[in-house]
Amino acid sequence: MPEDHAHVQEFFAARAADWDRKFPDDGPAYAAAVAELGLSRGDAVLDAGCGTGRALQPLRAAVGPGGTVVGLDLTPEMLAEATRAGRDQYATLVCADVSRLPLRTASTDVVFGAGLISHLPQPAENLRELGRVTRPDGRLALFHPIGRAALAARQGRHLTDDDLRAEPRLRPLLASAGWRLLSYADEDERYLAIAVREA
Repeated sequence: MPEDHAHVQEFFAARAADWDRKFPDDGPAYAAAVAELGLSRGDAVLDAGCGTGRALQPLRAAVGPGGTVVGLDLTPEMLAEATRAGRDQYATLVCADVSRLPLRTASTDVVFGAGLISHLPQPAENLRELGRVTRPDGRLALFHPIGRAALAARQGRHLTDDDLRAEPRLRPLLASAGWRLLSYADEDERYLAIAVREA
């Protein structure tokens, strides 16, 4: 179920220092997901809920030195870990939440969100705000380095019908916020849903 901002911030603040050590093998999955986004040199990309910044290096490599990469997260402790890991060299890091993005309308070509959808307090409204900063025909990638079933098993729980990441829930949710789902993959080794911003 969606969480409120304070709970999300508290949850990730308590885990920030150990986050990268806890999930040391996710790098290739992030790089592979970024490779599927069709980014071009010079593009502008927002990593929404960037955490410790594991996607920032492959995003920078994809858009090149002339592109723009913004890593945005609600939790200062996560951004501090991104800086400690040297990932601030690949992006401008911003502490903000997805309900009020400090970005111009239609200023972004692609939004990348790793593990984001489950933590949005108001999913439809937050997805609309992500759409506001995305140009028409721009893309949104909702990613996780493991699929829904593998994640549920890791957390000792069962998949439920109210999971926003399930395709029957996600497709209409995205549509209500002005996005059209283009592709959907939910496999043990990754979760990747790509949507396009409707004009």
